[in-house]
Amino acid sequence: MPVSMKREGGTKSAGPGRPKDLAKRAAILDAAKRMFTQHGFEGASMDQIASEAGVSKLTVYSHFGDKDSLFVAAVRAYCEQQLPSSLFQTEEPGMPLRERLLAIARAFYAMISNPEAVAGHRVLCSPQLSESPLPRMFWEAGPQRVQDEFAALLRRRIAAGELEIPDVARASAQFFTLLKGEPHAQLVFGCNALCQHDLESHLEASVDLFLRGYGTSRRR
Repeated sequence: MPVSMKREGGTKSAGPGRPKDLAKRAAILDAAKRMFTQHGFEGASMDQIASEAGVSKLTVYSHFGDKDSLFVAAVRAYCEQQLPSSLFQTEEPGMPLRERLLAIARAFYAMISNPEAVAGHRVLCSPQLSESPLPRMFWEAGPQRVQDEFAALLRRRIAAGELEIPDVARASAQFFTLLKGEPHAQLVFGCNALCQHDLESHLEASVDLFLRGYGTSRRR
């Protein structure tokens, strides 16, 4: 579909980065997250998303191009909001490695256990989407970004002598798989969530298992 860059109500092109354009983009992303979660990818229309965001459909297309791109952008925005890059990149002086990993573990589990995230996970596993490119697009926009940034953190800690990891990419994937574990699978199947005490025990046990496998004697 051709994308017009005309401003609503006029013919002048909107300059990128203007405050109201950024506000519209944020409103569209918020609306997209709600609509995709509530109705699934196929059930959520660009008309619905535009109406929910309070903008025209033309504005949605001018910002994101098509529905697939909007879906990917919504996934990326959600992940970056819940698990920002600063969590991986900012090294607080003197913070022990275990505490750093626990901070990431708590933020990650909070992100994936959110009802919207659980609903989105179910949508992506549905037969309607299993043969589509959407699951791969989701993976690259969300989980892959998280694993890559965590891998960079692991490499810094390896250089500091705190970890010994022969395959960093594999270790990064293992870390998040450990965190999800049985508790997340139960959420997806509609079982009750863990109480806060049990969840914290699960996350600590996962982090400790990871460190027993890859930690060195120099680990703080």
